[in-house]
Amino acid sequence: MSQIETTATFTKPGTLSIQNVSKQFESDDQEVSALAKINLTINPGEFVIFVGPSGCGKSTLLNMIAGFERPSEGTILLDGKQVTKPHNDRLMMFQEHALFPWMNVIDNISYGLRWKFRFNWKKRKQRARELLSMVHLEQFEKASVHQLSGGMKQRVALARALAPDPKILLVDEPFPALDALTRQKLYGDLQELFTRTGKTIVSVTHDTREAACLGDRVVIFSGRPGRIIKEIAVNLPRPRDFNDPEVGRISESIMAELQHEK
Repeated sequence: MSQIETTATFTKPGTLSIQNVSKQFESDDQEVSALAKINLTINPGEFVIFVGPSGCGKSTLLNMIAGFERPSEGTILLDGKQVTKPHNDRLMMFQEHALFPWMNVIDNISYGLRWKFRFNWKKRKQRARELLSMVHLEQFEKASVHQLSGGMKQRVALARALAPDPKILLVDEPFPALDALTRQKLYGDLQELFTRTGKTIVSVTHDTREAACLGDRVVIFSGRPGRIIKEIAVNLPRPRDFNDPEVGRISESIMAELQHEK
């Protein structure tokens, strides 16, 4: 994996505390419980993966961390302050790249910096170019979105999410639609960015091998209502190869916990 020097600087990540969080939804005049009494601390600079069956509430929890939804019960704190709404200290990389098709690559990345460097276009461009270098797309800064492959779009989306220097990067299954080789390249890119920036990253996936490849800690959820049934620490050196037998062994352990819950 290449090591590219950059002048980009990042602030110290924050501590996230999830305290007795539950979530209920109203559906057809019935109350549906999505999550039940989640307690979890995510430490600064940690890469945590949520894994569980469909409908277990893991994406709902990610949305509550982002501030898009509020807990029905309990509290989410970042650096001791309650999360009540979206903020650029917690930014999301979505399943769809969500890039603006009328903007070129560098303008997409610069978009989130319009408030950080409100009157200084030169600083926004400099920051965007640093991030483009980090995702190995510096030669595509003037390209239109429609000219990019699926993997390139997701790398631009990753750079855009990192541009405002959030304390926490939230990643909601952005890889399933990509082919296997592209996914594995993105796993390497994401690990490199994680190592170099020291960001706290919280990600959701259904892929147990992806979880073992990327995470420092894998948090396993039960079926609905989602509750934490197990945490598995992944003490493997980085960068990790998706096809490494040790990654496969941890993936099997995660799968065994999920199957046991059934």
